[in-house]
Amino acid sequence: MTRLFVAAVSAVSLLIVGLGPVRAQTPDRPVPGYGAHTALPDAGEQPDPTRVYEVIFDVSIGGSEGQPSRGLDRVARFINILAASGVDSEHRRIVAVVHGAATTAVMSDEAWAKRHDGNANPSSTLVTQLIAAGVDLRICGQAMTGNGIDPSELTSGVSVDLAALMTTVHFQQRGYVLVVN
Repeated sequence: MTRLFVAAVSAVSLLIVGLGPVRAQTPDRPVPGYGAHTALPDAGEQPDPTRVYEVIFDVSIGGSEGQPSRGLDRVARFINILAASGVDSEHRRIVAVVHGAATTAVMSDEAWAKRHDGNANPSSTLVTQLIAAGVDLRICGQAMTGNGIDPSELTSGVSVDLAALMTTVHFQQRGYVLVVN
């Protein structure tokens, strides 16, 4: 019986070692299912739980056909990395303004379905989770109208700004750090 136990433990150990680095996929992440990252505790420039992170993301990257916006996934990664390092929601002030290829990512499922053969918006869950995680999600009004999107077609919680240009300038003037993706 002892040999069987030792063999089982050895087999499980080999299986775990064979998996390589384990990605951070804890259920308590602010944006579950998105923003995967690998913890690297010995790497430089770790998040500081006492610092307030005021960041505006200029999001212009959409997703491949049927995939969520990679630009919005990057916002999720940043939030999840901060949270995994103990930076609570009171120390995270995150704004994301979408335009360019990411413009349609913030459309409601109903509006998306009308334009895409009844399919749901592949970024819908990600957008909803970002808003729930406290992200101030905005859309460039110029990109919105240029894509023929009516404000009523946006996911609830998305704000319309005159232009992404104005949004990024104003937040930078308030001291927010700009991340372009």
